[in-house]
Amino acid sequence: MWQYISDGSITSVKGIRAAGINCGLKKRKKDIALITSSIPANAAGTFTLNKVQAAPVVVSKEIIAEGKKVMAILINSGNANACTGVDGFKDAVETQNYCAEKLNIDPKEVIISSTGVIGQRMNTEVIKTGIDQLTEKLNDDGGIDAAEAIMTTDLKIKSFALNLSLEMGEITLGGICKGSGMIHPNMATMLAFLATDADIDQKLLQKALSKAVAETFNKISVDGETSTNDMVILISNGASGIKITEDTHEYNLFLSSLKDICRKMAKAIVADGEGATKLITISIKNAKTEEDADTIARAIAKSPLVKTAINGCDANWGRIISAAGSSGAEINPTNTSIFFDNLPVLLPDYQVVVDEEKAKQILSKDEIKIELDLSDGVASSTWWTCDFSEDYVKINASYRS
Repeated sequence: MWQYISDGSITSVKGIRAAGINCGLKKRKKDIALITSSIPANAAGTFTLNKVQAAPVVVSKEIIAEGKKVMAILINSGNANACTGVDGFKDAVETQNYCAEKLNIDPKEVIISSTGVIGQRMNTEVIKTGIDQLTEKLNDDGGIDAAEAIMTTDLKIKSFALNLSLEMGEITLGGICKGSGMIHPNMATMLAFLATDADIDQKLLQKALSKAVAETFNKISVDGETSTNDMVILISNGASGIKITEDTHEYNLFLSSLKDICRKMAKAIVADGEGATKLITISIKNAKTEEDADTIARAIAKSPLVKTAINGCDANWGRIISAAGSSGAEINPTNTSIFFDNLPVLLPDYQVVVDEEKAKQILSKDEIKIELDLSDGVASSTWWTCDFSEDYVKINASYRS
């Protein structure tokens, strides 16, 4: 199977180098990153469904749609280059072209991505200076620096890698991501960049990524807001020499490992949600359909009333069942049971069995699980969210300052 690499990152993958520095978009913190592959790589991607899409999203979506090989990913934080019109698009293409020139590759081989404040023009000269420095600093251990450089309000660096043992040999899968606020499908203010040294056809790579994203990044919510810049990119450069094809045992193992690392990344984003103090798993069981299960989980995950109650360690199950009932999904509330971890608080026919003291102990933990058993079918869904604290308001009241 697979094993995670201690302190692993995207540069744990053969043929991948990276760097992250401060170029001046922010006062002191790292704010620009570059990831490169020594071999042209197949690329897959998923992007925000927000109708307002930032210039780098438009540029990078086209590369993925055309099935182009990719050799570099350029990411900046501190400026989203969103809602900047024709000039913003020109800025995005200008920096993409400059990066390609410095690396001596085609501009279409450069994915670009941005995150930060919306509605401000990008300082392209600062970006170019950053690219100059990045190309000099690229190295086999630069994944952590790159992960740090893409952070905005994140408090923790998010970097992961695993080795997957197959009959033909070993492949590696690594990734970095960022996200803390404006998190909600499809998708959220989150960026994720993954690479593998397996050799996987572009269409199959896209199929695998879309499946993984649907079950992980598209089942998280911090504040119910979907942003303008979100993307998940996966590149496959084949540096391991191991070919993975569809409908094989090797592909199934790869897909399982991809889902697992995406799940870790997604949960890390939620756990680092703006002002968050608790990671909350929402498990819906025995729903009539999977769509109903997803709809109910989504409603609970984005409910401010549920999230503030959990922050206060208040076993207010009424807010949970109310969110489920107003979700629009099919639900028979008299059949519903609610549990905090394994502690029942509500049983069918509205039997209130909550032990307030035990419930408070559970809700005081850093990680908790809310489970709803709907007793109405066999479908299930799991989502992840976090609580709302006073710090969430403080962070977002002064985001631009």
